[in-house]
Amino acid sequence: MSSNLTLQDWRDRAGKVLPAAGFGNFDPGVVIARGEGARVWDEDGTEFVDYLIGSGPMLVGHGHPEVLQAVQEQIKAGFTFFANNAQGIQLAEEIAGAMDCAGQVRFVSTGSEADMYAMRLARAHTGREKILKFEGGYHGMSGDSLMSLAPEKRVNFPLAVPDSAGIPEAVRDGMLVAPFNDFDFVRGILEERGHEIAAVIVEPLQRLIPPEPGFHEMLREETAKRGIVLIFDEVVTGFRLAYGGGQEKYGVTPDLCTLGKVIGGGFPLAAIAGSDEIMAHFDKTKVGAEGFTFQIGTLSGNPVASVAGLKTLEILKRPGAYENIYANGTRIMASLTRELGAAGIAHQVVGEPVMFDVVFTDKPVKNYRDGVDGNAKQAEIFNAVLRQHGILKPPSKFYISLALTEADLAQTEEAIAAAAKAVAAQ
Repeated sequence: MSSNLTLQDWRDRAGKVLPAAGFGNFDPGVVIARGEGARVWDEDGTEFVDYLIGSGPMLVGHGHPEVLQAVQEQIKAGFTFFANNAQGIQLAEEIAGAMDCAGQVRFVSTGSEADMYAMRLARAHTGREKILKFEGGYHGMSGDSLMSLAPEKRVNFPLAVPDSAGIPEAVRDGMLVAPFNDFDFVRGILEERGHEIAAVIVEPLQRLIPPEPGFHEMLREETAKRGIVLIFDEVVTGFRLAYGGGQEKYGVTPDLCTLGKVIGGGFPLAAIAGSDEIMAHFDKTKVGAEGFTFQIGTLSGNPVASVAGLKTLEILKRPGAYENIYANGTRIMASLTRELGAAGIAHQVVGEPVMFDVVFTDKPVKNYRDGVDGNAKQAEIFNAVLRQHGILKPPSKFYISLALTEADLAQTEEAIAAAAKAVAAQ
């Protein structure tokens, strides 16, 4: 606990100064006091096995001693400079060596910024304005991105549905939306309107939905022959699905990718990476004033985040790291399948062992609409019982970290068994 105040005290204080009593992120009723390894404690001292992991950045666990040491040493030398620094340059080199698409790297502070700039780069490079995204795909908080992420109503494709108030109609008109994993629709819209489209942006693993075999290969082929920039949003998948991200995992190289979360080691840092030709639009001397894509950021490439990211990546490169993460995730996925199956509950375990969840439905989940058609009441009960048994997770995802121990996994399995029984009894 960070003070002698109770969890309810902090909830009350938050309600007075924060809209909706929170930061706009996770359940505002949860107020975290500290984290260590794969566990966190709230302001009442309640302990949880943490599958939220900061919405993904804490892949090696909270307070990893080597990351902590690297950050402490850098803090003594300076927090930020708004100038090149050796730590940021080294991190850019590491990213360029890991990501197949990355000839060059430009740092920003958030994944939202990275996606926004990637789309702007594509427009600058092609001279076209429209962006094709997939319904249910999350690409940050810009006006372009907040289209058909979680639409309240279902409309005909490719019409975009704004997810937020305050977005001009003209922004919506610049976006086209397709169903994920629909080969025929995507080929058709690219054939019909490819001359208008600057980029196709896609999460290699869309939220938790894997691509159908050949889907990303089709995207690569169809965009390449039409001069359309293919953007992989790897803010979540980068250095998580594999060291080389989704492009390594699925064997498809985009023109640009965006990165975040893991590369900052728990500090604000994100990046755009891509071919030298497209990244040249960040260099006015190479493309001139008309082709120049203007980008600056106060904390972009700051050395504290950079050393945290470098040390995190060093840990992940060690033998057995990914095998450990995948083994732990596979074990929990198997527990979900076993317990829900034994209880006779219709379900699909969706995702990859590094991040996944259960959708309460009897049909395969191939796109956004398949996912939202699941039984929301059963999901609510399931997640509530997990929380009661000391498991902290987002409403629709388990994030797996390298820090999970046998005790963490055993507690998780016990909680899953209890949650499955609760769903069956409802």
